[in-house]
Amino acid sequence: MYVLSYQNIFLRIMRTHLTKLKSTIALMLVFLLSASTALLAQNADRRTNLQIYGSALQYKGELENQFFESNRLEWGGGLSVNRYLSPAFDLGLHLTYGSTEAHQSDLNNFDAQVGSAMLGLRLKMYGNILKEDAFIGPYLQIAGGGMHVRTQGAANAVAVAKNNFVTAAAMGGAGIRFRFSDGVSAFIQTNYVFTGNDGFDNQPSGGDNDRFLMHNVGLGFNLGRAADTDGDGVPDRRDECPDTPAGVQVDKKGCPIDSDGDGVPDYQDQCPTEAGTAATQGCPDRDGDGVADKDDRCPDEAGSPALRGCPDSDGDGVPDIDDKCPDTPAGVQVGPDGCTVDSDGDGVPDDQDICPNTPGPAEKGGCPDLDAATLKLMEEKVRFEFNQSRVQDGYQQLLDSIIVALEKYPDHVLLIKGHADHIGSEEYNQALSERRAQAVKDYLVSRGVRNADRLVTRGYGETQPLVKVNTRLSKARTAKARAQNRRVGFEMNTPDMKLDLP
Repeated sequence: MYVLSYQNIFLRIMRTHLTKLKSTIALMLVFLLSASTALLAQNADRRTNLQIYGSALQYKGELENQFFESNRLEWGGGLSVNRYLSPAFDLGLHLTYGSTEAHQSDLNNFDAQVGSAMLGLRLKMYGNILKEDAFIGPYLQIAGGGMHVRTQGAANAVAVAKNNFVTAAAMGGAGIRFRFSDGVSAFIQTNYVFTGNDGFDNQPSGGDNDRFLMHNVGLGFNLGRAADTDGDGVPDRRDECPDTPAGVQVDKKGCPIDSDGDGVPDYQDQCPTEAGTAATQGCPDRDGDGVADKDDRCPDEAGSPALRGCPDSDGDGVPDIDDKCPDTPAGVQVGPDGCTVDSDGDGVPDDQDICPNTPGPAEKGGCPDLDAATLKLMEEKVRFEFNQSRVQDGYQQLLDSIIVALEKYPDHVLLIKGHADHIGSEEYNQALSERRAQAVKDYLVSRGVRNADRLVTRGYGETQPLVKVNTRLSKARTAKARAQNRRVGFEMNTPDMKLDLP
C-alpha cells in the first residue's frame, strides 16, 4: 500500500508540473548545447554529439510479454544530445516518441503513443579502456526522467476512453558506437525501461508496472570545432606542441617540421637541410667548438666563439691564425698582431720595459737617463724651522720645479727623504723627520702630481746629518749647522732600482 500511495502522489505531482518539466528539459537542452568550453576544456575535440535514430518498443505487462520477439516491434524515433564530460563519461538528454500495442483479444487490447524525456549518464569503454578514436566503442548507460502517454483500448470487454497521463521512468542498457570519422558515427543500443505506471495497457491490476525494451539504431554527429589554440590545424588534444608560432608548418603531431632531423625545427634552423646542433641553431659544427662551420674561421680546429672558432695557444686574445708571436707569456698586453705592445716605441716591449711610457735604451731597461738639470735639481733641499714640519713659502718654486721633472719622467719614482737635527730624543726626531717628508709629499699631491704612488716618503731622524755638529757646544753656537741638518732631500730613480732605503 505504501508503494501504491507513493506512486499516486508522484503521478499527481507529475501531471501538475508537466509544464515545468517541459521547461526544465528545454533548459537542460540549452545547457548541453552551450556548456562552458572552459569547464570541459582539454578533453575531446568536439564535445557535443547529436544522435538521430529510429526507436522500437517491446512491451511487457498483463496482456503480453513481447521481449525477444522480433516480430513484435513498434517503431518510432528519437533525438539525443550528449555532452563529453571526461574520457569515461558523457551526459545525455534523450527525447523519444513511439508507439506500442498489444492485442490479446477483442476483449483486452491497447494502443498507446509514448513520448519520453530523460537525462542520462553514459559510461564509455572507449576513451579509457579502448582508444577514443577506436572504430568499435561499447558503452553502458542509465537515465531517468518522465513519459507522456496517450492510450486507448479495451479491458475485459469494456471500451476504455482515451487516457492521457505522465509517469516517471528510468532506463538502463548498453550500446555500441561505430566511428566513421571525427564527425560521424553510427550506433545501436538496447535499454530496459522501467515505468512508474501500470496503465499503459489499461490493465491496472495491481501487478508490476508496465515495462519495455527500447531498441535504438541511428547516426551520431559530433558538433563544433576542435580546440586549436595555436591555429596549426592539429587539435589541442592531439597537439604535442600546442604553442607553435603562427604560420609555422607542422607535422601530424602538431610539431614544427624538422627536415634534417637534427632536433631544431626548420623555422629556427639556419641550416634546414644539414643536420646540426641546437647550440649552433641547427648548423653543423665539425670541430665541436660551438661555432657553426659557416661562421667558423677555423672549422677543423676547436676554438672559442669570441675568436670565431679559432684557437689561441698563448691565450693573448689573438687567434693563432693571426698571431705573429704565438708564444707570448701569459698576462702580457699584445697588439692586433699578437706581439707585445711597445707603448713608448723605444724597441723594448712593455713587458720588459721598466719605463714603458718613456723611451730609453734597451741596456737601461727602456728607461732614459736623467738630464743634467734634473740631476742638479735633485741636489736641492727644503729647509725647516726648528721643531717644525711646515713647508715654508720660499720653497714652493723649488717644489714646482720637481713637479715638472716628474712629468718629464713619468715612470720614475721620487724618494722624499726627511731629516732632523740632534736636539731632542732619537724617537722624537725620527717622527719629526717623517712628518717633514710627508708635508713635502702633501704639497706635491696638492699641486696635481699624477700617480701619487710614485712619491715615496722616508724619515731618517738625526742619523744622516749634512753637517757634523759638536754636541758639547751650546745651541746658540751650533744653530747654523743644525739648520743645515733640518731638511728634506730628494732622489729620483727608476722603479726597478733600489732606492736609498735603510
